[in-house]
Amino acid sequence: MSSFSNPHYMYLFDMKNGKKKLAYGQSPEDALEILSYRLTEEEMAQIIRDKYIKINQRQLQAYVNELG
Repeated sequence: MSSFSNPHYMYLFDMKNGKKKLAYGQSPEDALEILSYRLTEEEMAQIIRDKYIKINQRQLQAYVNELG
């Protein structure tokens, strides 16, 4: 079954350096797992896993300056 049949969302996770990390997935846990495929362990350690907000694509522009 295609993953496109299941809804995916954008999540902005807070980071220890005050920035935010954008992730995409079916759930916050799924989004973090997907991020772990492309980030190093040190980069993943900067993410605060339980501090996030769910956003839609239209809201993304408001957070561009906070991404890190």
